[in-house]
Amino acid sequence: MAFLRYAMFLCLVSMVFCQENMDVEFDLLPRPLIIEYPETRFKNMTEELLMQCTSWRVAVESNNLGPWITIPTECADYVEEYMSGRAYDFDLQTVSKEARVYAKSLELGDDGMDAWVFDVDETLLSNLPYYSDHGFGLEVFDCAQFDRWVVEGVAPVIKPSLKLYEEVSSLGFKIMLLTGRSEDKRNATATNLINAGIDEWDKLILRSESDQGKSAVAFKSEKRKEITDEGYRIIGNYGDQWSDLVGTSVASRSFKLSNPMYHIP
Repeated sequence: MAFLRYAMFLCLVSMVFCQENMDVEFDLLPRPLIIEYPETRFKNMTEELLMQCTSWRVAVESNNLGPWITIPTECADYVEEYMSGRAYDFDLQTVSKEARVYAKSLELGDDGMDAWVFDVDETLLSNLPYYSDHGFGLEVFDCAQFDRWVVEGVAPVIKPSLKLYEEVSSLGFKIMLLTGRSEDKRNATATNLINAGIDEWDKLILRSESDQGKSAVAFKSEKRKEITDEGYRIIGNYGDQWSDLVGTSVASRSFKLSNPMYHIP
């Protein structure tokens, strides 16, 4: 009996020892439920500053801030990290998905006069390669410098927007591209769009000489009115600035893409 108790004791000790070893080995293995992301610039920001910059971006996107010229200096790293990281892409995908769900839920008229309006910059085409060289909105906007970039015609497509464009095109919407770019950039803009996969549209509307000096809200409202005066129904509108979407002759439903880099009144 004593021998049996001793044997059981050794067995228990062995099990504990093995369990301890297993625990140690388990700790050395990857934990599949823990997702580790690369370090970001946010690690250099205090919690208070991070909250302030996040609050500032939310206020920008909800149109609660007045006209502003540049992003806050103290939020430069925050904006760069957001625009260059996964969060911006997730936000674009979310809006694109919601717009596609809306578009597919509609029954279009038989007359072919249902239209969808798209902005161009930071909506269909991304100027991130340009803004990455100019502080992601930290520098005061230089029109001449930006125009040289536009003429190059190399802006990449925003993929979630391309997906929406393809969806509404296949559904039978008339595609109206309405941009604040000047008329003299028509060829460069059209070529860039085609090379990026936006290869068909019904109208490409740019600022004529008589439109210079008008606010974006006034210019785009006037052009939307011209569209509706022709008998079109603007069912959807998709842009990165509130000035793309508000004013008069607005769409049945508008979709705002994120853009904390600049503000166009």
